Amino acid sequence: MRALSFDIAHLLAGLMLVLSFLLLYQDRITAMLNVFAMQAVALSASVAWQAVIQDAPHLLVTAAIALVVKGIVIPTALHRIVRKLGIHREIEEVIGAGLTMLVGLGLVALSILLMLPVGEKVSILVREDLAFALAVILLGLLMMITRRNAVTQIVGFMSLENGLVLAASGAKGMPLVVEFSVAFSVLIAFIVFGVFVFRIRERFDSVDVSALDRFRGERGEQP
Repeated sequence: MRALSFDIAHLLAGLMLVLSFLLLYQDRITAMLNVFAMQAVALSASVAWQAVIQDAPHLLVTAAIALVVKGIVIPTALHRIVRKLGIHREIEEVIGAGLTMLVGLGLVALSILLMLPVGEKVSILVREDLAFALAVILLGLLMMITRRNAVTQIVGFMSLENGLVLAASGAKGMPLVVEFSVAFSVLIAFIVFGVFVFRIRERFDSVDVSALDRFRGERGEQP
């Protein structure tokens, strides 16, 4: 029974990793937002399962926050932002999708190499969960680096934070106050990013963050 419990935990963590790759692969903003919502649902299921196998009911609060805030509220708000700004187009990429996926595979291998040898006294099953979580974090960071659209960078940031929550829940949970602090921080970051997106659109008629670099260069050339 214990082995089955860990197998299900690995399955849910692995599903989050697969969805991280799907986020990297998407070339349409609306499709990317739908995949992010699915990742949030997978995170909620993973944390809820950890609450069961660890006998930690407070983790159900984290699962509920992930489901409501990240699985419903934030994707819905981002869909409305996308419709309001009229940016139903392809995602601007710094490098091609093929190379991005190869780099992502390299980051997964790096996560395994970094986590599995660490803490020999820690259960191999816990280390595997942490390896999954680190891979999700690194893939979220990769998404932020390789996408120039501000909305996609918001999603990359929140995907990265999903990996942090996955790691914390797998490592025997975290205090309830930390869970609320994390949720509050995500909401504040989302609000800041939302204002940031609207200001870019208002100033440059685009949400491509490279416009900021061009603008900075123009300002620098003025006497």
